[in-house]
Amino acid sequence: MNTRDDLKRQLAQIDHKGYKAYKVLEGVYEFGAYRLAIDHVQGDPFATPSRVRLLYQNGNNIPQEYFCTRARKTAAEDFLLRRLHRSLRAASGDGRKGSGKSGLITACRVGQEVLERTAVLLSQETIEVRIEVGFPAYGRTIAAKELEEILFTVLPAAAKQAFAICPDLERGLAKAVYLADDQEYIRGELEKRDLVSFVADGSVLPRESGISQRPMKDAVPFHSPESLAVTLDLPHRGRLRGMGIRRGVTVVVGGGYHGKSTLLKAIERGVYNHIAGDGREYVITDSTAFKLRAEEGRCIRQEDISMFISHLPSRADTVRFSTENASGSTSQAANTIEALACGSRVLLIDEDTSATNFMVRDERMAQLVADEKEPITPFIRRVRSLYEQQGVSTVLVVGSSGAYLSVADTVIQMDCYEARDVTEKAAKLISGEMIKEGKGVGKVVSAFARGDAAAADGRLGYGVRRQRIEKMRVHGWDTLSLDRTEIDLRYLEQIVDETQTASLGYLLQYILEHLADGRKNAAVLAREASEKLQKDGLISMIPKNYGAGAPAYVREQEILAGLARYRG
Repeated sequence: MNTRDDLKRQLAQIDHKGYKAYKVLEGVYEFGAYRLAIDHVQGDPFATPSRVRLLYQNGNNIPQEYFCTRARKTAAEDFLLRRLHRSLRAASGDGRKGSGKSGLITACRVGQEVLERTAVLLSQETIEVRIEVGFPAYGRTIAAKELEEILFTVLPAAAKQAFAICPDLERGLAKAVYLADDQEYIRGELEKRDLVSFVADGSVLPRESGISQRPMKDAVPFHSPESLAVTLDLPHRGRLRGMGIRRGVTVVVGGGYHGKSTLLKAIERGVYNHIAGDGREYVITDSTAFKLRAEEGRCIRQEDISMFISHLPSRADTVRFSTENASGSTSQAANTIEALACGSRVLLIDEDTSATNFMVRDERMAQLVADEKEPITPFIRRVRSLYEQQGVSTVLVVGSSGAYLSVADTVIQMDCYEARDVTEKAAKLISGEMIKEGKGVGKVVSAFARGDAAAADGRLGYGVRRQRIEKMRVHGWDTLSLDRTEIDLRYLEQIVDETQTASLGYLLQYILEHLADGRKNAAVLAREASEKLQKDGLISMIPKNYGAGAPAYVREQEILAGLARYRG
C-alpha cells in the first residue's frame, strides 16, 4: 500500500503540470491513524469535485451502544455528518483560491430529515467518511502545494475535531440516538394501536417559507382534540400526548389557509425521522404511506388501471394501459396502483393536487351522464372498499366538496391551525346519504394490497429488459437522467433531498444493469432492489466514484415510481 510520503512525492512530481495529471493520485494511502482513499479525480477544475474518503481503521472510539441498532446507527451517522460538515466549513473557510471549484471542501449537505446515507459509515472497527474536494488549479495548471495543505492538514484536523471523543460529542450523540429510540418506539405503537400517524402536542408544523424546511417562528403549536388524543410513554422523553390518526378513512377539512395542507405535509414527511428542533420530530407516520396526486404528462407502461377507468370510447385496453402523455385521472389511477403494488397501507391525498373527475362525481352529474357512459369510477367509490376489504387507509384533505364526509370514519377540521374533531357534526350533516360503491375492488386490488409484487405480475407492465447505462446525472432534487432519457420526479413529494434523487439514479441504473432480465416487471424489480438495500445497504449498489453525490435512503415506493417513469 502507498504511504503518505508516496503521496507527497507524487504531488511534487505533478506540480504545475496539466490538470489531468492529477489522475495519478487515485488510490489508497496509509497515514498511520487513518487511510486516505482518493477514489475519483475530477476531469477539470470546473467539474464535480473529486471524491475522497478517510478510513479510521481500529480507531473508532465511539461507544458501540450508539450504533447497536439500525435506527441508532443512522441517527449517530447523521449527527457525525452534520458535525463534520460544520468542521469542514470552519476549517476551509473561503481562503483557498484557484479556478472553478478549486479548494472547495464539503461533506454531504443535509436537511431536516434523518436519512441513512453513505457519507459517514460507522462500524465497530472503523469510521468511514466521504468528502468532496475541489483539487486546486490556476487556470488548468495543477496547484500541488494547495492540495497538499488540504490533504495533509485541513482534512485530518477537521475530521479529528468532528470525531474525537469529548463531552460535547458524547452529549450530542446521546441526544441523537435517544431521540431515534423514541421515534422508533412511536412507530411500533402505531401498529399496536391501529394508527396511521401520530402528531405530538407542541409540534410546529408550518415551515419558514416555501423554499425552507426550517420551522416557522411564532407558529401556532399543534394541540390534539381530546377525542383523538393518545398518550405514549417514550423510553427517554417520557409521557407524550398527541393526536392519533386512526386507520380507516380520515378527512381533513377547513377554510383556505387554516392549515389543512400543512398538516398533511407534516404527515407525509413523517415517514422519515427528523432532527431535534425541527418541530416535527414527534410527527411519525406509517413508513409505507404514499402521497398520491395527479401527474399530467407522465408515461404509463401497460398498467392495470381498470379498477378506476374502463370502457374508454377509444377502446383502449385499461387492463394493460399505456400512454406517453397521461391525463390527470389516468396518471392518478396509475399512481394509486403503483402505491398498492409496493404494499402501501396508507394513501395520502390533497384535493388541490388531484384530478377532480378522479376524486368525485356528484349525483346530479350521475343523473345527467349515466354510469355506462362514464369510464371513470371515482376514488370516492373505492375508498371504503380499499379499507374494508384490503386494509388500506386513506387520509384526504378536502376544502370544496362535502362528498367525502359520507365515507369518512374520522373528520378533522383545521381552524387557524388548531385541530378539531368534527366527526359527529359531519355525521349529522350527511345523515341518510350513501355513496354508491364500485364493484369488484377486491378482485382487482388483491394482487397489490399486501405488497405481493410477484402476484401483481402482468398487472404492472411486462418484463423490463436489461440494458447498459453509460451515464447517470442528477439535475437538482426533481430530475435525473439515464443517458439521454430524463426522468421527471417533481410530483414524488416524499423525495425530500437531492441525495435521495442521486440514490434513486444509482438504484435504477443497478436494476437495469443487474436485476432486469426481460421477464420481471417493474414491481418485482423494485421489491428486489429494496430487499438488497435493506440487507446490504446503499454502499452495495453505488459505483466507487459516486459521481452524482453521496446517496441517501429511498423507499421501495420511490424506486418503483422512478422505474415506472423511465421512458427508456
